[in-house]
Amino acid sequence: MTARPDRKDAQAAAIAAGRRTLEVEAAALTRMAADLGDPFAEAVDRIAALTGRLVCTGMGKSGHVARKIAATLASTGQPAMFVHPGEASHGDLGMIGAEDAVLALSKTGETRELADIIAHTRRFDIPLIGMTADPDSALGRASDLLLRLPDAAEAVDAFNAPTTSTTAQIALGDALAVALVERRGFGAQDFRVFHPGGKLGAALRTVGELMHGADELPLAGLDTPMPDALLVMTEKRFGCVGVVDADGALAGLITDGDLRRHMQGLMDQTARTVMTAAPRTVAPTMLAGEALNLMNTRRITVLFVVQDRRPVGVLHIHDLLRQGVA
Repeated sequence: MTARPDRKDAQAAAIAAGRRTLEVEAAALTRMAADLGDPFAEAVDRIAALTGRLVCTGMGKSGHVARKIAATLASTGQPAMFVHPGEASHGDLGMIGAEDAVLALSKTGETRELADIIAHTRRFDIPLIGMTADPDSALGRASDLLLRLPDAAEAVDAFNAPTTSTTAQIALGDALAVALVERRGFGAQDFRVFHPGGKLGAALRTVGELMHGADELPLAGLDTPMPDALLVMTEKRFGCVGVVDADGALAGLITDGDLRRHMQGLMDQTARTVMTAAPRTVAPTMLAGEALNLMNTRRITVLFVVQDRRPVGVLHIHDLLRQGVA
């Protein structure tokens, strides 16, 4: 019976194995990046010009990666879907239309389950983009465009468990997605359309969607006596008062800190003499995530929302927390 290594030796071996895996995979990615060229650029051109969808497919681990690539592309504005090659042979070929293109993944390029999809693309003149390490394989020869994976060893010495190859597939899929995003000028607001839920969706909402509107604004004029300004602060419950000039523009802000600094004779003063002039404000179009970052950086809990210098809303950090932005 083999003696079990002590805990320290086992931990050292685990770290060594992890480091070796990462180094092998990183080397493959570096090599693939150096070799990236015209076929990749043409693939981006073809996908960007599609009037249909990019159908991603693969079997086994390559299938899991193909599903991920389809999801990434769809979430960044490129219509895409995953079709399982086994199901394709039993009716799902009908999901692949004449305006579509197929991205087929297989390390060896000889995955037999892909045969029917490959034949379907050839029969109906549907563009086929292959992602494989072997250009002379069945997939490599059939492809209109070949995205070649590095012919690199998998990270497991004893057998060829998909590790390096699937990492390369994921990375190449991400490279396609990013290139397409930049080609279309796809921005944060576009991204939000496809990510309305969860923390990411909340962070991509705008300040204007989360702010309290004009009816809830705590406002006072420049010459408002402080007793009246304090009543507004108490009634509106934001812990502050915005001070506006005769044109309705935001001239200053009174917070608890301002009250403490002017405690001596506070009730005999006006909003003009107590306020902090030119306070930090945000536009209603600012992303909620940006507003939260500003609040954290400036250590403030309330922001006035202004448009054309006039206050149109107020945003409290609790509004962001309730919506799951943080």
